[in-house]
Parts: sequence; structure tokens; C-alpha cells
Amino acid sequence: MTTLTHRTRRTEVSKNSEKKVESEEDSNQERSPDNEDTGDSKDIRLTLMEEVLLLGLKDKEVLLKSDSPTGDVLLDETLKHIKATEPTETVQTWIELLTGETWNPFKLQYQLRNVRERIAKNLVEKGILTTEKQNFLLFDMTTHPVTNITEKQRLVKKLQDSVLERWVNDPQRMDRRTLALLVLAHSSDVLENVFSSLTDDRYDVAMNRAKDLVELDPEVEGTKHSATEMIWAVLAAFNKS
Repeated sequence: MTTLTHRTRRTEVSKNSEKKVESEEDSNQERSPDNEDTGDSKDIRLTLMEEVLLLGLKDKEVLLKSDSPTGDVLLDETLKHIKATEPTETVQTWIELLTGETWNPFKLQYQLRNVRERIAKNLVEKGILTTEKQNFLLFDMTTHPVTNITEKQRLVKKLQDSVLERWVNDPQRMDRRTLALLVLAHSSDVLENVFSSLTDDRYDVAMNRAKDLVELDPEVEGTKHSATEMIWAVLAAFNKS
């Protein structure tokens, strides 16, 4: 289970820092997710997994609403596994199977192989990363430095804005993709990196709001009207791991 931490020189949000963003919060309370400016580049479209990699899945069965190919190789491979499995498995079980964290030797075939490297290669093809070889004495290691800094900065600003300028204090009213990205970034331990460039006051406010969000009860939030149940199921699964 991942945790959110504060900078060592500041352990809690000061009252003054919260006051500074009160007007921002009040002015955005009525903002609808439908009006959310995703900020996605018109030329570059990233998957959530690619976005999480660039920044640094209530215990229910997984039922496929559609098994149509998505065009994303990793997602299509996952859907193929889920479709072919009977009986259906829970979100928690699928995360364990797909990541290889299962003790069942008969289900090791469900593990997705070389996920990080495959996502990195997708980002190379999209012109965001590049491929280099670094020599470490007896062997060479393939690395993927960021070349499109603008795209990474756009992504970082999108998440920063979601908990500052665009904060609505209600996950049901948040843009679903942004909510999913916040949850996955938290579960992948890269969320703190997203806020590291902020001033101390804004950093503390952002971290506290993100902390409040990911510490909500997934079982409760997933049953609310218009909730995206899968996002909360994934958060619940990671919380139990």
C-alpha cells in the first residue's frame, strides 16, 4: 500500500495556505466535469499507463462490457485474458495475476511481460522518450530519457490544476480520466513527484487534497450515483495489497 508524505520541512498545511486557495475552491465548486479542459495534445494521445510511466486497476468480479479490440496492445492482451477466464475473478485477483504476484503456478500465463519496457517503447514511438545505451562495466543498459519535456510538463500541470485551480472537492464531479490518473499515480508512488515543483504552501494544499481523495472509502464511493465503479475497485485492490 502506498502512502502520501509531506516535505520534511513542512508537516501540515498552514491556515494561511488554505486561505489562499479558498477563493479558487469556491469559484470552482460549480464546475462540471464535462467542462474540464483535459489539456491533451491534439497530436499526441497517451494511454493512462503511458501517463503514469511518464510521471515517474470493494472486491467485485470483473465483468467485460465489451471485448472489442481497443488498439492498445497491453489492454487488448488483458481483455483477452479476462474473456477467456471462467469463473470470473475479482479486481484484486486480476491485479495479482497480471503483475505476476500470484502463488498459483497454473496461472502464471496471465502475467503481462515486460510492461514497463513496452510502455516506454510506445512513448518512444510517440516522440516523448528516446532510447539510449549506457555502459555499466560488464553490461549495457537500455534507458529511455525524456525528450519531449513540454508533454511531461503539460501532464504535470494537468494534475496540479486538478487539485488546485480546478478542485471541486467531490470525486463524483471530477473528470473521470483525471480521477483515474490521480489514483494510479498514487498507487504507483509518483504522485509526490507531480507536486514537487509547487511552492511550499501550494504543495501542502495539493498533497492534503490528494490524500483526502485517495483515503476515501472505495466501497462507499463506488456505490454512489454516477460513480465510476472500476476506479474505486482498483483503489480498493491496491489498498489491500
